[in-house]
Amino acid sequence: MMRRFASAMSCAIVLFAHAASAHPLAPALLEARELGDGLTEVKFKTSLLQPAGVDVRPEVPAHCATVDPPVATRDASSAILTWRIDCGPEGLIGTKFGVLGLDESRTDALVRIVLADGRSVQAVLNGGDAFLEVPEEQGAGEVFADYLVLGFEHILTGFDHLLFVLGLVLLVSNRRSLLVTVTAFTAGHSITLSLAALGFVEFPSRLVEVAIAFSIYWLAVELSRGARAGGTLLGRHSWVMAGTFGLLHGFGFAGALSEVGLPANEIPMALFSFNVGIELGQLLFVSAVLIVGLLARPLRSIPAWLEAVPAYAIGSLAVYWCLERAVGIL
Repeated sequence: MMRRFASAMSCAIVLFAHAASAHPLAPALLEARELGDGLTEVKFKTSLLQPAGVDVRPEVPAHCATVDPPVATRDASSAILTWRIDCGPEGLIGTKFGVLGLDESRTDALVRIVLADGRSVQAVLNGGDAFLEVPEEQGAGEVFADYLVLGFEHILTGFDHLLFVLGLVLLVSNRRSLLVTVTAFTAGHSITLSLAALGFVEFPSRLVEVAIAFSIYWLAVELSRGARAGGTLLGRHSWVMAGTFGLLHGFGFAGALSEVGLPANEIPMALFSFNVGIELGQLLFVSAVLIVGLLARPLRSIPAWLEAVPAYAIGSLAVYWCLERAVGIL
């Protein structure tokens, strides 16, 4: 029954993933840094993968005058605008910064305000709450909630990671073994996410993305060979291989986190809550797959050839991602 549901689930994910790419969540970043004497440096960073026709733009306090015109630059994955504004003797406390167009782009935005005294305030904005009012002080609870949401949304919109997790569910039929396998994957990506986010290790993000796509392809090949019977490497040592690939996927999560950064005064809290958000999203996905699989038990049997759909659907998209990401390196 799990195979029947997974056939439909795989096809649905393939269709949505093809339309939205592997990581549609590309949060914008609006950063304002007080320089003193009323001057503030503003940086606005958006992903190059924004949907066509979407206008995501920053909104600064109305009383702040532009001192320097915006200068446009770009890096491998983002477009960046930098300029300076003069907010006068009032400073930034009590003012509002925002990002418009989030509803249309279906993304979030991180607004980070660095005050002249060294304190920083930040919040994750969405279409329903597109402004941040700079308070006197920001609590740890707000940081926890913001990064929890970021981690949760990232895993649920990261179709490559979801396909890998779906493959693990299909690979391991025993519930206890599945728990061990998913736990090993979680432990693996938690380790490298933390190390990479804290700057202890670093790998080229584009190479990491290609390697992640290849790991999904490898898993699909194992599924097509009947890894359930334990006749392949992943089938015999599923938890070991899941943990190893988890280390690789952790670098991908760290790349997403680097887009928004970590608050200087709450790094452990933000990193922990981002990781918790990822795990909650992953558990929700695995639970949904298992529940729907149970509900599908009364259904009639399906042709044997249709049972191969999950492996070939996952493998086909993995090959597409491998080629797409490899071309991006050239």
